[in-house]
Amino acid sequence: MPRHPDPDLEQRILGAASRLWARGGEKALTMRAVAKAAGTTTPTVYERYRDRADILRALRLETRRELFAALSRTRTLREALEGQIAFALEHSHAYEVLFDGVARPPSLHESWPSFNLLRERVARRLGGTPRQHTRLMLAVWSLMHGAAMLIIRGGFEGALRVQTIHACLDAIDGILDSAARSKNFVHSGPKWPSNLILGEGKQSSVGNSGAAQQRRKSKPRKVHR
Repeated sequence: MPRHPDPDLEQRILGAASRLWARGGEKALTMRAVAKAAGTTTPTVYERYRDRADILRALRLETRRELFAALSRTRTLREALEGQIAFALEHSHAYEVLFDGVARPPSLHESWPSFNLLRERVARRLGGTPRQHTRLMLAVWSLMHGAAMLIIRGGFEGALRVQTIHACLDAIDGILDSAARSKNFVHSGPKWPSNLILGEGKQSSVGNSGAAQQRRKSKPRKVHR
């Protein structure tokens, strides 16, 4: 009798990859180990994924879709912020894979739908365009991610876990309220570079070219005599 395709195989492979990555990082994520953990064969894994990087990319994209689906069901910015933290804590292994190397290609040049959804809601609350609030959104994002990773890696439980979540949300509310009153997000350091673009797929850039150009300008020239 012909063998029927296993409709759950890809999910088992990705689930196995997520668990292996959480235990030992990329070193633990071999195609053979993934096959064993997923209850299948190494050639079967290769039929679906070219290599370890391909598996990680598939896991990252799936996690992005699931996170966006969860946030899309919320109605307010506060609910979305709570939703992202809850998702991170419920799917901690996949969440860690999602943010591992997030500012490097290929992850940098993939769409970040949840980042954009949150940024749009920030703009809705404060006015202006979403891109005008990218730096502010980076602050919000950093607070959420920091709180989530403290809880995940620090083993926060009980009252400490609850208080950390609410401390993070209250800090974000304070930042947004301050930005709304001043009509401007006051910040230190250099001006936000025009070529630092986040969450916009192929257009995204961390602004390295501008930084390199600035370093070249400030570097003393050698004088040949």
